[in-house]
Amino acid sequence: MMKAGFAEIDITPPPGTKKGGWMQDLEAKLKVSSFFVMDENFLFYENRSLRLLELMKQHNKSWSLYIFSSAAIIKHYTMEQLLGLGVSWVWMGIEGKASQYEKLHGIDTKGLIDDLQANGIRVLGSSIIGLEDQNADNIAEVIEHAVSHRTVFHQFMLYTPTSGTPLHADLKSKGLMLPEEECSLADAHGQARFNYRHPSIPKGMEGKYLLDAFTRDFEANGPSIARLFRTTLNGYRKHKNHPDARIRKRIAHEAQGLADTFAGATWAIRRYYRKDPRMAKEIDSLLHDIYAEFGWKTRLVAPLLGLVVAHKIHQEECRLANKVPHEPPVFYEKNAAALALERSPATEASGNLSDALAAIRQPTARASK
Repeated sequence: MMKAGFAEIDITPPPGTKKGGWMQDLEAKLKVSSFFVMDENFLFYENRSLRLLELMKQHNKSWSLYIFSSAAIIKHYTMEQLLGLGVSWVWMGIEGKASQYEKLHGIDTKGLIDDLQANGIRVLGSSIIGLEDQNADNIAEVIEHAVSHRTVFHQFMLYTPTSGTPLHADLKSKGLMLPEEECSLADAHGQARFNYRHPSIPKGMEGKYLLDAFTRDFEANGPSIARLFRTTLNGYRKHKNHPDARIRKRIAHEAQGLADTFAGATWAIRRYYRKDPRMAKEIDSLLHDIYAEFGWKTRLVAPLLGLVVAHKIHQEECRLANKVPHEPPVFYEKNAAALALERSPATEASGNLSDALAAIRQPTARASK
């Protein structure tokens, strides 16, 4: 499965399909140049990745790729290869301090992330709360280690065993998995509570630790939107004159908002943090660098756009203070199998399941709530 331009394409390429050709078809069909690759470790197969790089050069493609990668794998590539492939955003597991994951052994994750973001590659760090050795005495240190990576985005997830994994089987055999009536499957998503009994973390504390982690990251590193602007500016300043025209084109495309909308938002963020000396200094440095790069027009437009953004921030804070959360429109999609089951009487659903599943690749229907 692949998401192109952040619109999910519910198709799988036929066996033997060349990835470059398939992406080229999606580019033409959807009028996009960015692809979110839903592959657990896209760069793992080096021959495949370098073949894609070869095809992108051959066909002069300036695509942006949003990928998942382990730190160990991405270290096998040179920065020129990553830039040539159009790697623009990377989800990377940081896990936890002193974690037992082999994929992180001997790797300076902080240095690696610094290097990626210095070259304009946005990193979403992923850290786990609730590993076996974590407890009330060391959880603050665990969170601080994660936050110190200063990634553009940071995801904190609870250590959650899912059905079919060795961890789930192990905990189930020990009688540590919570029964369905105590923790439903729908709640075992890693963002609220454990679905098992943790040996060192008292019941109910995991949610607090999770919130503490997100709060600490925000306090230490500021809003992710500002981090995004800084990393984008890093990439633009470093590679705007890159000898490869494909890379220059992609970098310019990704940085096209820096001279106006991004600058305006940065102005508003600096205004918001005017009573926080440490954060104000950091945001002021970012705004100064944007001005230095794009000149007097940006200096003129940033305050004008910034006032609008600042007003919207104030409106949002007032609305939240009145406990009126933002609820975007909800929609869900049903494929042909689900529609077939829906049309069948409940008593006959199991008998018609095979026929319904045979239509699984048919177009989906969208419904709104």
